[in-house]
Amino acid sequence: MKTLHNQWTVGGLTLNLLLVYFCLASNMNAAPDPAPATAKVATATFGGGCFWCGEAVFQRIPGVKSVTSGFAGGTTRNPSYEDVCTGQTGHAEVIQVQFDPAVISYDKLLEIFFEEHDPTTLNRQGNDVGSQYRSIILYGDAEQKAAAEKAKAEAARLFSKPIVTEIVPLKAFYPAEDYHKDYYNLHQTQPYCQFVIRPKLRKLIDKGVVPADKK
Repeated sequence: MKTLHNQWTVGGLTLNLLLVYFCLASNMNAAPDPAPATAKVATATFGGGCFWCGEAVFQRIPGVKSVTSGFAGGTTRNPSYEDVCTGQTGHAEVIQVQFDPAVISYDKLLEIFFEEHDPTTLNRQGNDVGSQYRSIILYGDAEQKAAAEKAKAEAARLFSKPIVTEIVPLKAFYPAEDYHKDYYNLHQTQPYCQFVIRPKLRKLIDKGVVPADKK
């Protein structure tokens, strides 16, 4: 009986080892758990006059993650708002838009850009006059450049005057001072916000460019 017991013990041990082996093999061949999806964020840089207007418009577009007002297209490093206002730095007031391309495409942002300002007036938007208020698209790569040129050609059909929008590579972007951030939302009683930005937003809402339910 002792010999028989030892035989069963050895057999049981062998069976257990086989079960462990098959479990390990099964786990090794199993597909790994999918990694959590992370939203891709892309960048667009536009200038269509005062950056307070551009910020207020693009903040309200679904798929846009953030909008930063700043300066680009000039030669002076780290210019201040006062520097840019002299017109001597070569910069334009621009916005840099961080967006989710799975929700809104760069092409659609370009379409909104040409809707939200007048691209036919050289170095001005309304009463804002100077090279810092010029219409400009600053592309990040060849794909954005091609998209911008296509959008400009398509927009030209909608205007009776030639479009003067510059399309240039983005070499440097300098964020504006903190007091420019979220300007319209924080200063809606300020005259410029009441008489320039608010009517622009209302017009774009009425055209269906900007959702009415956004802040």
